[in-house]
Amino acid sequence: MLQPKKSKYRKAFRGKMRGTAQRGNTVTFGEYGLQAVTRGFVSARQIEAARKKITFMTKRAGKYWIKVFPHKPVTKKPVGVKMGSGKGAIEEYVAVVRPGQVLFELGGVTEDVAKTAFVKAGHKLSVKTTLIKK
Repeated sequence: MLQPKKSKYRKAFRGKMRGTAQRGNTVTFGEYGLQAVTRGFVSARQIEAARKKITFMTKRAGKYWIKVFPHKPVTKKPVGVKMGSGKGAIEEYVAVVRPGQVLFELGGVTEDVAKTAFVKAGHKLSVKTTLIKK
């Protein structure tokens, strides 16, 4: 599972997700990209599930790139614990995704293979996505 090796602070604020992606919004490595249309948190589990689906659909032909990384820790308190007594333990790591951000890229495959792979991978993610070309 993707998570940072080390971080400056153990727990992070939730923050705001205003605006659109200013960086990472173009296809740079491959020919096709899976671009986010909506904003949200994409968990490390979702990224892994989408990655596995892309490798399965392409039958390991071509090459893929993962353009997002889950840097942000999300905390959660156990069930049945009362309010107060500090912030909960880290539950998972998420990537902050804004509209326009390219999540995955594919190269060395045909357009219809890339389209089917990205549609299936998009079902695994918590944000709406679309296919873009270089």
